[in-house]
Amino acid sequence: MRTLRDWFAARGWSPLPFQREVWTRYLAGESGLIHTPTGSGKTLAAFGGPLLDALRGGAAPSARTPGPTLLWVTPLRALANDTVRALREPVDALGLPWTVGMRTGDASAREKRLARAGKLDVLVITPESLALLLSYDDTAAQLQGLRGVIVDEWHELVGSKRGTLLQLCLARLRTRSPTLRTWGLSATLGNLDEARDALLPHAPGAAIVSGPAPRRVSIETLLPGERERFPWAGHLGLSQLPRVVALLAEARTSLLFANTRAQAELWHRALESVWPHAPETLALHHGSLDPKLRRAVEDGLREGRICCAVATSSLDLGVDFPAVDQVLQVGSPKGMSRLLQRAGRARHRPGEAGTIACVPTHALELAEYAAARVALTHGRIEARPPPRLALDVLAQHCVTLALGGGFDADALYAEVTGTHAYAALTRAQWDAVLAFIVEGGSALSHYPEYRRVVRDEDGLYRVHERRIAFRHRLSIGTIASDAGMSVKFLKGGSLGSVEESFIGRLRPGDRFQFAGRTLELSRVRDMTAYVRLAKPGDGAVPRWQGGRMPLSTELGREVEAVLSGASAQGTPELRALAPILGLQSRLSSLPRAGHLLAEWFEARDGQHLCVFPFAGRAVHEGLAALMARRWGRLAPNTFGFAANDYGLILSMQAKTDIDAERLRTLLDPAQLVDDLREGANLAELSRRQFREIARIAGLLPPSLPGGAPRSMRQLQASAGLLFDVLSRHDPDHVLLAQAEAEVLANTLDLPALDACLRDCATRDIDLHRPASFTPLSFPLWAEAQRGQLSTEDWKTRVQRAAARLEQRHG
Repeated sequence: MRTLRDWFAARGWSPLPFQREVWTRYLAGESGLIHTPTGSGKTLAAFGGPLLDALRGGAAPSARTPGPTLLWVTPLRALANDTVRALREPVDALGLPWTVGMRTGDASAREKRLARAGKLDVLVITPESLALLLSYDDTAAQLQGLRGVIVDEWHELVGSKRGTLLQLCLARLRTRSPTLRTWGLSATLGNLDEARDALLPHAPGAAIVSGPAPRRVSIETLLPGERERFPWAGHLGLSQLPRVVALLAEARTSLLFANTRAQAELWHRALESVWPHAPETLALHHGSLDPKLRRAVEDGLREGRICCAVATSSLDLGVDFPAVDQVLQVGSPKGMSRLLQRAGRARHRPGEAGTIACVPTHALELAEYAAARVALTHGRIEARPPPRLALDVLAQHCVTLALGGGFDADALYAEVTGTHAYAALTRAQWDAVLAFIVEGGSALSHYPEYRRVVRDEDGLYRVHERRIAFRHRLSIGTIASDAGMSVKFLKGGSLGSVEESFIGRLRPGDRFQFAGRTLELSRVRDMTAYVRLAKPGDGAVPRWQGGRMPLSTELGREVEAVLSGASAQGTPELRALAPILGLQSRLSSLPRAGHLLAEWFEARDGQHLCVFPFAGRAVHEGLAALMARRWGRLAPNTFGFAANDYGLILSMQAKTDIDAERLRTLLDPAQLVDDLREGANLAELSRRQFREIARIAGLLPPSLPGGAPRSMRQLQASAGLLFDVLSRHDPDHVLLAQAEAEVLANTLDLPALDACLRDCATRDIDLHRPASFTPLSFPLWAEAQRGQLSTEDWKTRVQRAAARLEQRHG
């Protein structure tokens, strides 16, 4: 079988029009972006061009130097395994003399050796492994025969520093091979043109080839029964366990998605306690588990041996599991992109419709599901803007190229400014980055460990010390470390990693839940927690930082419209919510178009102001800090605040009052940045952000293999000391400015906060004074109780308050 058409025919397939278009453009030497839903044949659309090129003799291994013909860049190691399998199938069937392999953290030692020696013709690689490849001076010769690059799941990379690093690596590949063809694969984005331009800045107006119409996706909700008590606030949804088990029993294979790793662990434990089938048919999959455990779950899903896998975003992307019949989502998906990705895991076959069953964890999430259905109908989806001027990533890339044979500063400046991420890079910023990699900056110039790169007599910048080369290669990448502590059995076998702070609270003999097991801590040594299996039962569940997902602005706006009655009327979710919405209307008011709902009330613990802009948790947290600062200037007081996806709560200790005019003053868009600097303690937030920046830029070298790992406390202390030294002695240091810029842009989400304030300024203030908590304000009050000191746990206090409210309002 020597033609692609014959191979398609042998499988009973016929190439789709969009696949043919991509192949034609690839053979014509074009680059572009493939925009198509999951399960529609995008892998063969991207790979068909290189296959046809090879069949025509354009990439015969015997006619070129050692090294890959095609790079396939993937964001996930789990996706790499599946991609290698998918690519080998047509290569073998067509009789091409190609070796397909991968170079990722999960690759075998043999594959790593083959990749390093240039003996893989099709190389599946992550952005970090590609950067590592560029750090060797013989890479240039190995990449002379490179004809194409495919970037899979570009929508997952474009909005992060991983995408920025990849932009820099692709610019280096294009410099070495100007005729290189680059194709990206992307699901739907709110900024598809910008995503295309970030990937292909050298090809303005490059084609965006769309595949078939998006798969039909339907949303079904597990509704509470009539007269059933359903909490106003909650996080796990385990009261829905009987309904979930009944739904799982109707399908052969299911994926149950949770938003956090802790939630996945708890749901797995709950299902395990009532699981009617063999234990091995229930599985757990998340990013903190050992790669071998994850691969075993992926293989079980692929082969149909697993009936249900409880997973997080670790299985969001395009791993091909045709055997999966249904997908369940516990809690709100928080965004349309994530919802569509997860719905696409079920019936991952061309032409098949997708269905996702949503499991609400509290009452108001019913509104989020109804809003998601409306957004789905109108095709609304979030944008993922690419980062700009991430100078820590640029510094890392410069050291990489200094290792990989050296670079000329002027030539590299021209190369870098040809990317989307650094098009606005000034010469002064470039010179500051060069000074940083050569001497660390003026304050650190006297310390040899920060002098990593040397400018030689020929004008090229190079790395000469093996120690620096070794440390740099260990730290390549932009993924922030969670300060994980390895979890291993006493007799060998790794389970994965949890955060050091969690293990630090345990004593030998304490039990905890991890990797779907009940474990007993035996001892801790060298950042490793040694454990043994314990009898199934209770035990603490690790919590990982960054576990809460904020509601996207797009979905937040839809939720507000749903609660106001402007959309989704007559849906099952709204009918189930009717009693709660009726109570909200009686006690206060429902959100209304053109109005900003606010509530002011007194409780036993003080006075509270709740405001509901529906802009997402991240924006509301910044807004709460801003309002507290401004109110404190008007009238001194002690403030506490909390936020959720719908709004924020400000709590006051001293007696005060508020009216619509004062609230309007607190929400004034003017002087936003200056007031935010004071109210949000920008210096302390920048200090925290600096640790990640310093690690990426190479100021915090990693622990060496065989040596004692450094703990999170040590890393924080090192980063904090560097931040203080630079703030005092080199306040214009390039990384300090970046830390503040990232806090404003990311942590406080300044653009979204500014947009929120301007939106609030156009609305009428709808201020109410209810006699007690309302369905909208109670979850905010419950969130505020988390940080208070009490001899009772948070759950007990909130449940007691909820019971009092239910008695009062029926």
